[in-house]
Amino acid sequence: MARPIMIQGTMSNAGKSILAGGLCRVLKQDGYRVAPFKSQNMALNSFITKEGLEMGRAQVMQAEAAGIEPQAAMNPILLKPTNDTGSQVILNGEVQGIMSAREYYRHKKEYIPVIQKAYEQLDRQFDIIVIEGAGSPAEINLKSEDIVNMGMAELVDAPVLLAGDIDRGGVFAQIVGTIELLEEKERARIKGTIINKFRGDKEILRPGLEMLEERTKIPVCGVVPYFYLDIDDEDSLSERFERKEKIGLVDIAVIRLPRISNFTDLMPLESMEEVNVRYVSSPGAFGNPDAVIIPGSKNTMEDLRWMRQSGLEGKILRHAADGKLVFGICGGYQMMGEEIQDPHHVEAGGTIRGMGLLPVKTVFAGKKTRTRVSGNFCSMEGVLKPLSKVQLEGYEIHMGVTEHTKKVCPAVSLKEETGAGGQKTDGAVKGNCFGCYIHGIFEHPEAAKGFVCVLLGQKGYDSKQISLPDWNAHKEEQYNKLADIIRENLDMDMIYSVIRKGNKML
Repeated sequence: MARPIMIQGTMSNAGKSILAGGLCRVLKQDGYRVAPFKSQNMALNSFITKEGLEMGRAQVMQAEAAGIEPQAAMNPILLKPTNDTGSQVILNGEVQGIMSAREYYRHKKEYIPVIQKAYEQLDRQFDIIVIEGAGSPAEINLKSEDIVNMGMAELVDAPVLLAGDIDRGGVFAQIVGTIELLEEKERARIKGTIINKFRGDKEILRPGLEMLEERTKIPVCGVVPYFYLDIDDEDSLSERFERKEKIGLVDIAVIRLPRISNFTDLMPLESMEEVNVRYVSSPGAFGNPDAVIIPGSKNTMEDLRWMRQSGLEGKILRHAADGKLVFGICGGYQMMGEEIQDPHHVEAGGTIRGMGLLPVKTVFAGKKTRTRVSGNFCSMEGVLKPLSKVQLEGYEIHMGVTEHTKKVCPAVSLKEETGAGGQKTDGAVKGNCFGCYIHGIFEHPEAAKGFVCVLLGQKGYDSKQISLPDWNAHKEEQYNKLADIIRENLDMDMIYSVIRKGNKML
């Protein structure tokens, strides 16, 4: 039987995911078999497991920090918003369909057995389970149907650490107000509070900490400083989108689609000193990049319309006409084609003209493709020639079936790692335009290096003189730095006592 500990927050984006990931790495370093768990996650960043099941990237990050293979049981319910009022519902890695918020709310309690079964699967394998909540436990309108905060804590009798974000201001009101709005039995579960994202001198904060402990009768178990590491973010609140540009040898503009998904695909490129990655949401910010990347989207047709209406499509077409690289991933690949059809109303239905950069046509189907893949880029000519035969790996998550409308060079040659493990080609290349379905395509060090070398070569730089990091080694370094921050700023003796005693009074 695993011992649980839960991280809840006073609000969304209080830093729960990163704190849970850091705790996973500390516990792993201390010799424990540890796993992450989040009963319900709402995010557009998802991942495909070795079994071909879909789960949220935040729990993948936490599993990596714990040094274990991600399992769909770590995130039994994943909600992927399709619009402001509805989401695609994924249970245990399998798509159940699209539900409105009201419909899902009516069915929430029916999913408790799904959550219990997933948790029990991990319970049999690990020593400690680090559970992450969602949003705030004090959402009065949601409490009666809660399955992710105090409802989850009660389900597995987990002690709770409550984190507040001081960077936004009002952290003492956040924490005190959250605790005051809880029922007595819920308040009793909170064994410690955490002040997160602090900038400044902790001594100046001390009177506030003493007042907080006196007011809540709950110890403060740490003040975590504001920091930045190259670690997956939970959702599109990611500060990465707003980060100031750095000066690099090459400049990449990523189109910040309204329903952007799996923007974590670009993190390996962002980690390179030689590369400036900018997220662009208006023609005025487009500039004169060396390459444009159109990422994935949860609503490809609507995002294509937005790109067209905003004027960004015209910018991209002129960029392509100048012979510069346009690289589409998943939904971005579909947009670059000639046409997208939605006869089964997977999205809004109907047909929309594509950008016409690649001779392909996409038809949305009812069944989602979910598979891990490995292979290499196909042989290519022209600007993309340096990528020929370079190794890659990643995963596919898409509802569309894309076919070539005329003879064209495929982009990649792949082996499916999930299911029967067949061979196939994917994507299309036409001159300086490239598209494929592979998420995580830059995580293989050779693929990231090859892509950047294409851009460096175009600008006359000798890529052999430039050292490009191994993304996997870089991630390990980041997780270890995160663990150092956790150890230095949280009272780990107190946290181990909480884990040991569980929901008993300390």
